[in-house]
Amino acid sequence: MLIKTDRDGFNHPISSEITPQAVYRDRRQIMKWMATGAAGAALASWAGRQAMAQQVQRPGKLAALQAVKSGVAGAATMEKVTEYKDATSYNNFYEFGTDKADPAKNAHTLNTKPWTVEVDGLVKKPAKYQLEDLLKLSAQEERIYRLRCVEGWSMVVPWVGYSLAKLIERVEPLGNAKYVEFISQADPKTMPFVGSRVLDWPYTEGLRIDEAMNPLALLTFGMYGEVLPNQNGAPVRLVVPWKYGFKSGKSIVRIRFTDKEPHTAWNKAAQQEYGFYSNVNPNVDHPRWSQATERRIGEDGLFAKKRKTLMFNGYEAQVAQLYAGMDLKKNF
Repeated sequence: MLIKTDRDGFNHPISSEITPQAVYRDRRQIMKWMATGAAGAALASWAGRQAMAQQVQRPGKLAALQAVKSGVAGAATMEKVTEYKDATSYNNFYEFGTDKADPAKNAHTLNTKPWTVEVDGLVKKPAKYQLEDLLKLSAQEERIYRLRCVEGWSMVVPWVGYSLAKLIERVEPLGNAKYVEFISQADPKTMPFVGSRVLDWPYTEGLRIDEAMNPLALLTFGMYGEVLPNQNGAPVRLVVPWKYGFKSGKSIVRIRFTDKEPHTAWNKAAQQEYGFYSNVNPNVDHPRWSQATERRIGEDGLFAKKRKTLMFNGYEAQVAQLYAGMDLKKNF
């Protein structure tokens, strides 16, 4: 099933051009906030993203991916799907810059053909898969997942892919394989910010093997019924919907099975801020901001009313058993 999206933008004024009622109700507070100067950077960033969102188009015409509606429990939501232009213009992809608008501007340099994913480590059947081979491993499914990022924003995106478990079953992990490490492309020729000091390159992420085997963990090749745009992690990425977005590695070139917990990119950069598990949890704040609420991208601009963050991003029924008996504040 493919979902229709508004490819040419809204037919009504964009949300940033409409002053929300909350502004009128609390004008003095907003003016005070503005006077402090603290709003300047936030407003500039928001305005830049809105301008970029209006410019984003499907590069050329992204090829359609045939997919059936997923039957996996929890793989759909009745929430409004985020507009394509918003989901492809507000991204974290530090290989192309640290501002949310940078990936959409810079990721055109990424070369995704040919593409190989090496699967090795503690497995019986290590292999190097061409992208075409990965696509053939299982039937593609469409899954409408929430994506929640640690900075407090969220999206609802129709992803296209299949359960990562399909690939794991194919390579047959050994009995002592406890974790799966995901390594992203790190090519300074096509990724202009690789080599910057913000992270230790290449970008790496990891899951416990039982997390990786959960049916919700998605090996992803597309979104909105088409192949992934470069800025969203082309040509193959993870989507782990109950964790913060940085756990869903992009542009993956290697998947390694190991008996030791992998050293992941953000955990290495700031261990006290980004734990290995990084499950969405409204009860565990980031050291510098609350995680109790979130703002949905594309909904009523910068002053939109925030919504409550859901435990495990709303997928508690499907994944809570993975963490039975664990202290989720200690194992954050």
